[in-house]
Amino acid sequence: MTTAAPVMQNHFLNKEESFMYDRETTFPMEDTRNEARIEYTEKGMTQLSSRRCEIIKLSKSGAVLGILTKYQLPQNFYLDIPSARIQMVGCLLKRVHANNIVEARFLRLLTDRDLNRIFVYSTHPNHRNRTLDIYR
Repeated sequence: MTTAAPVMQNHFLNKEESFMYDRETTFPMEDTRNEARIEYTEKGMTQLSSRRCEIIKLSKSGAVLGILTKYQLPQNFYLDIPSARIQMVGCLLKRVHANNIVEARFLRLLTDRDLNRIFVYSTHPNHRNRTLDIYR
């Protein structure tokens, strides 16, 4: 007598849905060109890894990153932007494209101050005349 494990069927109640992540409004992406770094843990919690990347597009709720996708990318990681001094922005991997582009969603929305700081240090031609407001 053998008993098989129950088969998971496609049912609308099987999908976990979170208002914060699944129904979040997306903000318009703006072109930018900033150096960044992703940090994540490998093999459980034993090894912390870091990889360099480039931010290609950015919004309050997500980013498009240019990174080598030949290697296995984690589902959760932190994004650091050293030039703008923004550290540890929690991210979830949304989509991996074949041309070394990754779409990521932030766990919290970036503030306008953080966005402005990132755009000030961007090397994109659209952000050439941006200045940093030190009084805010």
